[in-house]
Amino acid sequence: MTTQALAIKIFNRLRKLRFVILLGGLLISALFYFYAKRVPTVYSVKSSVFPLTSGPEKNSSTSKLSELIGASSGSKSLTDEANVNIEEVAKSKKTREAVAGEKIETCDNKTVAELLIDEYNLRKSFNANPIKRPNSETELRSIGAALLKDNYIVKFNKNSLLELTFTNTNEKLISPISYILINKISQFYTELKVKKAQFDFDFTTKKVDSFERILNSFDNRRVVLNNTTLFVNPNKLQYNIPQENLENDKLQVLAQRNGAASNREEALWRKQKVTPIIEILDKPEPPFDKVKPSKILYALVGFVVGCILFSFLFIVGLLYKFTNHQVQQTIAEKLAEPELNTNAP
Repeated sequence: MTTQALAIKIFNRLRKLRFVILLGGLLISALFYFYAKRVPTVYSVKSSVFPLTSGPEKNSSTSKLSELIGASSGSKSLTDEANVNIEEVAKSKKTREAVAGEKIETCDNKTVAELLIDEYNLRKSFNANPIKRPNSETELRSIGAALLKDNYIVKFNKNSLLELTFTNTNEKLISPISYILINKISQFYTELKVKKAQFDFDFTTKKVDSFERILNSFDNRRVVLNNTTLFVNPNKLQYNIPQENLENDKLQVLAQRNGAASNREEALWRKQKVTPIIEILDKPEPPFDKVKPSKILYALVGFVVGCILFSFLFIVGLLYKFTNHQVQQTIAEKLAEPELNTNAP
């Protein structure tokens, strides 16, 4: 069988069975249509929140103080250290578990975790196992945090505004959970900022006190030296041993003390400046963005796939016979070739 003959046979068979192929395409198209119809609508909303800090914090008064006391070159500013990352706070398990444990009055006073579990069991695929609601509150929050992890995204936009995008298949959960997320992120972020500011202030205060004690020890040593090394010559001129080394050491410690004092003032300023996020620029309110596959598009794709699939099923026998014939013919030609006499002189 030649390739041309195979093409003619395939064409004739497809022409005879064209109505069956079209019927198969319509069947697959209907399956695709009902699948697209069953896919739930995904709702999402984007909220913009004004962040506490959009860049490095600067304290002009502290910088001026450092310049005046000559400690700007000898101390490291606390603002150069890593600050609390609000994005990491928002994505942390602690934040998600706190949100999962909150109750929503408009949803029968159920917790966020219970609502997410119910929504998952309602929308799960037929081959997925349902999630059983645990009796332990800790386990319930853990499951709710895991379900919540893929439902929201937190990032900074080009205008340095914090954007929170929440997504879910239940339209009633979009606004309540978004507000709870914003409140919890603000609360935990503020607590961390306050804790860090308090730690910086306590550390710098202890450091300044330590330098003060060292400076006092230098003064005490000077008094002792003055009282024990005073000499009177025959001309009744009084003099004592030079104390240059002691003065140099004191100047070095004094510069370090001034730098620590500068950092203490900066830590105090940061401690007083920490405030919670209180302003939501774009509130998570309707209308929400909707994402749902087009049933018509799915039906068209299903029709094309169905026609191709049924056409292949009807011609697969011809293709098998043609391939088998070609293989048998090739083997016969190989066997018919004369063997080379390699032992000839």
